[in-house]
Amino acid sequence: MALSSSHSLQTALTTTQFSTKLFRHSHSSLTTISFPSNQTNHNLSISSLPSSHQWRTRVSFLNRSKNVESVKQELLEAISTLDRGADATAEDQQRIDQIARKLEALNPVKEPLKSDLLNGKWELIYTTSKSILQTQRPTFLRSRVNYQAINLDTLRAQNMETWPFFNQVTADLTPLNSRKVAVKFDFFKILALIPIKAPGRARGELEITYLDEEFRVSRGDKGNLFILRMVDRSYRVPT
Repeated sequence: MALSSSHSLQTALTTTQFSTKLFRHSHSSLTTISFPSNQTNHNLSISSLPSSHQWRTRVSFLNRSKNVESVKQELLEAISTLDRGADATAEDQQRIDQIARKLEALNPVKEPLKSDLLNGKWELIYTTSKSILQTQRPTFLRSRVNYQAINLDTLRAQNMETWPFFNQVTADLTPLNSRKVAVKFDFFKILALIPIKAPGRARGELEITYLDEEFRVSRGDKGNLFILRMVDRSYRVPT
C-alpha cells in the first residue's frame, strides 16, 4: 500500500479486503461463547472396555493419527512451491482443495470454538484469496508474511501483514455455532500506527474446518480456503 495521503482510502479498502477475506464475511458484535453441552457422564474409557475392544480402539487411534500426519504432509508438499497460493493454477487450487477436504474429514476437534488449541497467532501458509495474496501488485509490494490471531476468552481476532506496509485490523467475533463465527471488524492500523475506524460493511464469517496443535484449516463465506500453522500460542489480541 502506498504511503502518500492520496492513497489512504485505497489503503483502507485494501486492508478491508485482506481482513474480510481471511475471516469471510457477515455479522456483528461481541458476545460470550455459550454452547449447549452434554452433561451425561457414562464413565467410559478405554481401560473399562474388554481387552479385545481396547486393542481395536488403540489400533484405530494409531491408524487415524498416521493418516492425519500423512495427509498433512501431502498438503504441505502440495503448497510448498506455490508462494502461499500466489503461483497456484486452477488445477493446483483444485488439488489442494481435495487434499484439504481429506484432512477435514479427519478433524480431531469437532467443536473448535470450545478448544484452547484455537488461541494464539497463526501464520497463513496458503490461501485462494487474491486480495490477501495481493496478486494485483508487483511482487516487491506484497506482504511477505500474513498472520491471524484469535483469543477465545475475549472473542477478539486480528489480521496482520508484514513488510512492506505492516497493516493490521482487529475484530470482534460472534459464535454462530461451535465451529463458525461472524466477524465484525472495528479498527484498521495502517503501517501498524495510523488507526482508521472500519466501515460498517466490514464484516465476515469464518468456519474452522480442521484444528490440531500446529495446523488449522478454515473456510470463508465467499468460498476461499485458508491453511495456517501455529507460531505463537501465547499471543494476545489488543482489546
